Parts: sequence; C-alpha cells; structure tokens
Amino acid sequence: MVKVKTFGEPLQVFRAHKELDQLDERVNAFIQENNIAKVISVSDSTTIEDGATIGLIRVLVYEG
Repeated sequence: MVKVKTFGEPLQVFRAHKELDQLDERVNAFIQENNIAKVISVSDSTTIEDGATIGLIRVLVYEG
C-alpha cells in the first residue's frame, strides 16, 4: 500500500541550512523508525507570507 507523510519546518533568515539539516534528520528518523524499505518520492514546497519564504513542506511517498 502506498502511503504519504508530510513534514513542515519554519524557516528563519540566515538559518535555512541548519533548518534543512534538521528536516532531513526528522525524515530519515521517520524512515528508520517505521522500517520503510521503499521510498517512492520526496518533494519540497515552500510556504510564503507577504512575498517571503517562511516555511518548507516536505512530502514523503513510500510503500508500507
């Protein structure tokens, strides 16, 4: 069965690299903790407020 999991992360000015690393860690931990053997897709989308990027949503599609 194909499943979808979303992860969100707020972004702050000049801290995006650290926040992306934290998001990667959360997604990787989810994959390990749930013994996911097959990832079908990972995609990112930004959230915007008043023309500024303020967050990131990562979507993980996997078989489970």
